[in-house]
Amino acid sequence: MENWIGLLRIHVQRGVNLAVRDIVSSDPYVVVRMGKQKLKTRVIKKNTNPEWNDDLTLSIADPSLPVKLAVYDRDRFSLDDKMGDAEFDIRPFIEAVKMRLEGLPSGTIIKKIQPSRQNCLSEESCIIWSNGKVVQDMFLRLRNVECGEVELQLQWIDVPGSRGL
Repeated sequence: MENWIGLLRIHVQRGVNLAVRDIVSSDPYVVVRMGKQKLKTRVIKKNTNPEWNDDLTLSIADPSLPVKLAVYDRDRFSLDDKMGDAEFDIRPFIEAVKMRLEGLPSGTIIKKIQPSRQNCLSEESCIIWSNGKVVQDMFLRLRNVECGEVELQLQWIDVPGSRGL
């Protein structure tokens, strides 16, 4: 814990237009990795537009590491099928958290990140001051698959006793 700077809560909201990997649908779940950490959402049965609304929390020691996300189709009798992947950089989010923006009106946009070839964003992502917290909403376009996006929200959690920002 002494090497942590804090916790990153990733709210995995939903998938949109995910690939079909079973006969007519898929049973998708998301795996989030950062360094040696690996977290999973629950499986949503027979749905290519799942609503997970799951919170996954990573302990952050090195913010330069990318957060990697992969979507899989749960299969009962064989290996789970991959349904695409994406990754994102948390450094712009961490920089916004470091600004210590207490007192800003809720809804203030701190930074906008545009989709580019260097990221997996499918649309502009805004880092916002919301109800006393820095949050970032993002839509990630999945790679290595014919279609699909995943909607996330990032939120920072300070941990007493951690290194801090």
